[in-house]
Amino acid sequence: MNIQKSYQDDGKTAGKLYLVGTPIGNLEDMTFRAVRVLREVQWIAAEDTRQTRKLLTHFDIATRLVSYHEHNKQASGPELIRLLEAGDSVALVSDAGLPAISDPGADLVRDAIRAGIDVVPIPGANAALSALIISGLPTERFTFVGFLSRDRKSLVRELEALKREKGTVLLYEAPHRLQKTLRLAAEILGAEREVALVRELTKRYEEAARGTLGECVDWLERTAPQGEYVVVLGGAEAAGDEPSEQSAWWRKLTPREHVAHYEAQGLAHKEALRSAAQDRGIPKRELYNELHRSM
Repeated sequence: MNIQKSYQDDGKTAGKLYLVGTPIGNLEDMTFRAVRVLREVQWIAAEDTRQTRKLLTHFDIATRLVSYHEHNKQASGPELIRLLEAGDSVALVSDAGLPAISDPGADLVRDAIRAGIDVVPIPGANAALSALIISGLPTERFTFVGFLSRDRKSLVRELEALKREKGTVLLYEAPHRLQKTLRLAAEILGAEREVALVRELTKRYEEAARGTLGECVDWLERTAPQGEYVVVLGGAEAAGDEPSEQSAWWRKLTPREHVAHYEAQGLAHKEALRSAAQDRGIPKRELYNELHRSM
């Protein structure tokens, strides 16, 4: 068990690791608290020190800056933990938005927790959630998947799994891959699946294109994608894609045949088990036990 009480004096001599949200485009989204913390800590660990230095200069922050990113985390991570254990506090920032989401900051968080160091969030802007709340799609249940695979075979598997996801799906996509990803999504999820394509959030050219996958694919044929996109996909439940138990394609399959069907599509056993359990509307553990009872 690890119990953290962020603002109580527990006698610890170690510093704190602050995860500081930074603007995703508009500098006015920087919070007073974020500016204060960045001034008070002994070190700021940044994904790109050149990018972060512009932010620090704008807000007149003179704190020492060090680099922490995917390619140096094996060396930089332990050094940051050493500084924290010695009593210094460190603020972790990404290029934009909240750190530790789809970036190596998550590794530093785990290392800090294992070392008994308090990890404190300083909330701020986030592209995925900002896109979600302006998409017009359901917000009660959603799944963030970050960037999908570049390899077509893996991408097909991931989209097949998302076909059964009931909640809204949030993902990131680069402009040069957007059309390819959406065409494949329309093929697998159906051209009538609702989607919102959101780019340049908080910036001058902020744009949200809302419609079906088919409509957005056609629109992109006439409008060249520009900038990083957040793609907000309507879930299977909203699209009416969830088949009734009576009409489900898998109804005549035994549990073992059902799992084998997904394995034949290239899914690992655990993923195939999860997919089959989702189809049947039962917990994965229950399906696992059923398979072993029938052996």
